[in-house]
Amino acid sequence: MPIALYALAAGAFGIGVTEFVIMGLLLEVGNDLGVSISAAGLLISGYALGVVVGAPLLAAFTARWPRKTVLLALMAVFTLGNLACALAPDYWMLMAARVLTAFAHASFFGVGSVVATGLVPSDRKATAIAVMFTGLTAANVLGVPFGTWLGQAYGWRATFWAVTLIGLAAVAIIAAFVPRDSGDEAPEETSGGALSVLGRRTVLIGLLTTVLSWVGVFAAFTYIAPILTGISGFSESAVSPILLVFGGGLVVGNLLGGRLADRHLVPTMIGSLAVLSAVLLAMTFAMHDRILAVVFVGLLGAASFATVAPLQMWVLKKADGAGQSLASSFNIAAFNLGNALGAWLGGVVIDHGPGLGAITLVAGLVPLAAIASALVGLRAERRGDRFVPAE
Repeated sequence: MPIALYALAAGAFGIGVTEFVIMGLLLEVGNDLGVSISAAGLLISGYALGVVVGAPLLAAFTARWPRKTVLLALMAVFTLGNLACALAPDYWMLMAARVLTAFAHASFFGVGSVVATGLVPSDRKATAIAVMFTGLTAANVLGVPFGTWLGQAYGWRATFWAVTLIGLAAVAIIAAFVPRDSGDEAPEETSGGALSVLGRRTVLIGLLTTVLSWVGVFAAFTYIAPILTGISGFSESAVSPILLVFGGGLVVGNLLGGRLADRHLVPTMIGSLAVLSAVLLAMTFAMHDRILAVVFVGLLGAASFATVAPLQMWVLKKADGAGQSLASSFNIAAFNLGNALGAWLGGVVIDHGPGLGAITLVAGLVPLAAIASALVGLRAERRGDRFVPAE
């Protein structure tokens, strides 16, 4: 694989750390800034909102920029946002800095996916996307545990200082190794032309499929710690090592999904969603046994990230031509919207439904809806139904 892909993975690593590390530092942030744990938890929601809002704004604004320039600008926003987090004097300034940092998230992965697919032959495009996303999986396996330890040992601001340094390193690596656009690769669409891609029915169905696929993932993963302690009977100290198993599953599933999608894109997409549903449903029973619980946490990581490269590649194919970067960025926002809705769904099951033990059962049904959405999209594609009819 070209070294430029690993440069993109370096940027993905930094973004992954800053997105997820706050989950392990809520207590430290709340105590230092004088807010409740639930208020500190809104820093996660604020970031997700920034991802969703930033995707259309930055993608449309930078539609005519060379893609390497876009990537460098986004990493600069990311670095400045983390610097602002480290220096934030109060809760609301930290929230604003988190939202600013999130603006770079969707566009970086969206534009990065387009750049990655342009670096390799046609039969390696999904694998290229998976390699870039390896930075995100590595962030969960290595960066987040280290960032959590650093924040707990030296204060939560130390973690954001460290991520700022990662951002600076990523800017340098991308500048050095990602090639500039050649004349025939440079995007030439206007922002209005780019936005027109969202009028394609198949693109919209692809985005809906992505949202639904990750509602199920995060309905379960958001509450994995209380499931492990309350149902499986593990101590709180055992949760972090078990989550390393989840991280290992992410790496394996991500690379496997990319490789299989290069061979058979649609069967891989449908099959990975079916496997995700089966793993979630089986977890309902497996979580009552400690050994099976650890095994299925790893399987959940593998099954969830096996869907990423196929879903991203499918949307890129549906958006072929003008607006590809925008559609790709929107698909990253769709993953994050699924995260937010999944966390909400899990909370509803706990507070108003059958309870904590049924979260994985409910979550397992959602990927089936994603499969139904994908089948509708395939039917529309066969009929040549590419655009939403005019009102």
